[in-house]
Amino acid sequence: MTKAALMTRANSTCELCGATDNLEVYAIPPDLDGGFDKSILACGTCRAQINKEQDMDTNHWRCLTESMWNENLPVQVMSWRMLSRLNSESWAQDALDMMYLEDDDLTWAKATGEGEEEDTALIHKDSNGVTLQSGDTVVLIKDLPVKGTSMVAKRGTAVRKIGLVADNAEHITGKVNGQTIVILTQFTKKS
Repeated sequence: MTKAALMTRANSTCELCGATDNLEVYAIPPDLDGGFDKSILACGTCRAQINKEQDMDTNHWRCLTESMWNENLPVQVMSWRMLSRLNSESWAQDALDMMYLEDDDLTWAKATGEGEEEDTALIHKDSNGVTLQSGDTVVLIKDLPVKGTSMVAKRGTAVRKIGLVADNAEHITGKVNGQTIVILTQFTKKS
């Protein structure tokens, strides 16, 4: 059903380069459920290079200067990720400089560490050293007073669909009692 909906949305073409053959649903990491709002329709060439199964063909990706303007957020996110991967190319850097994503959308685009040097990509880990990804569910292992309020986030509370704080590996964001708060990773356990 998702593939049929994506074929309609994309007019039966790759949403990144416009190719018409070998089209498949590509679920955008870290959200691998493959839902319509978290996927794109991509050709075999794009998928192989996104997944690093083939060497990057810089000229193939010049198509991103058009797909980055696509009205569909999943296409924008993948365009941003691939432009970030190619940012040593002046045309890709120029395109990135022109591109704008809302804060939450940019957080999604950065969720896999794309655009960062491999050794500088932050890794968020829970109290047991398990790597956390954006969208994970964690459980609080300690009662936590929430700064600026009288609320206490209770031990055992499940925090669903966490967000990773881009500049601090010890902080995540999540909703507790309907309020978005920053949580120290050392007081969480991935569930």
